[in-house]
Amino acid sequence: MELSSYLIFFCTGYFILYLLIAFVWPTIRTFKQTGINPVTFGKADNAHDFIGKWFKILTVLILVSIVFSWFGNTTYSYLIPVTYLQKPVLQVTGAGLAMVSLIWISIAQQQMGSAWRIGLDHRNKTPLVQHGLFSISRNPVFLGMITSLLGFFFLMPNALTLVTLISGYLLIQIQIRLEEEFLLKEHAGLYKQYISTVRRLI
Repeated sequence: MELSSYLIFFCTGYFILYLLIAFVWPTIRTFKQTGINPVTFGKADNAHDFIGKWFKILTVLILVSIVFSWFGNTTYSYLIPVTYLQKPVLQVTGAGLAMVSLIWISIAQQQMGSAWRIGLDHRNKTPLVQHGLFSISRNPVFLGMITSLLGFFFLMPNALTLVTLISGYLLIQIQIRLEEEFLLKEHAGLYKQYISTVRRLI
């Protein structure tokens, strides 16, 4: 079963929109507000920067899946499509999950304000955000990212997007725990109280 041109256009547009809304714009906004580069992932040989490197790789893998779809069914077949999942109802579900997750992520990032970071900022202390979406989930941005990966898998179900979904979920779980350890040191009793009342994801 071939992917429709509408689906390919949607996935391409969504990928670009996601990068702009979830990464590019918040980075620019935070830098303008604080003068601080919010991207803290570096090239050190530690777990934190290792995860940062793999987040970039997963982004490239998603792009590869989209690019392969541009060249028709023969090229896309190299990604081992899960054809029995290529159904309109799942594609609509995937599109819905993708769009809702992007809106959710955008709201959560707005609520973080100048505290928004990509990774752990050991140089600049930030407040502990507990309002808005953070009152129902300690990690609403990560929850949105997982939902977005699931939505994308439903849109383009193949071996590559499945690997991306599973790997992304595992990396996010590790990053969440690194951030919890960091926040516990930064905010001590306040963070202990926060985690006692708000779930890790949902």
